[in-house]
Amino acid sequence: MSGTVGSDSSRTDLGGFMFRTRAYLATLAVAAVLAGCSTGGNSAGGAAPATPAGNDGRCEASGADFAIGKPASAELLEQARKASGSQMARILKPHDVVTLEYRSERLNLNVDEQGKVVRVNCG
Repeated sequence: MSGTVGSDSSRTDLGGFMFRTRAYLATLAVAAVLAGCSTGGNSAGGAAPATPAGNDGRCEASGADFAIGKPASAELLEQARKASGSQMARILKPHDVVTLEYRSERLNLNVDEQGKVVRVNCG
C-alpha cells in the first residue's frame, strides 16, 4: 500500500517536469524561427564592397551611361555597377515584373527586345 502513495507523488512531479520541458522546447523553437528571419550583416566577414569615395554606396546613374547601346551581359552589369558606385544592380527586360520600391543603392539597366541597354537609372 505504501507503493501507491509514492507513485501518486511521482506522477505529480513528472507532470510538472513534462510541462516545463515542453515550455522550454517551445521557447527554443520560437527563438530559432525568429533568428532565421533576422537580417544579417555582411556574411563574407570582410569589408563592404568598394564604392567611389563619398557616395555611401548610393547609385550615380551617370557613371554607367557608357553602357547605353551595348548588349546586356553579366560583365557589363558588373562594370556599370562599379562605375555607378551602386551596391547592387539588375537588368530589366521589357515586360519584366519588378518591385516598385525605390532603392538608392541599386542600378537598373533597362534593355530593349534585342537585349541592348536603352536606359540607365537608379532605383
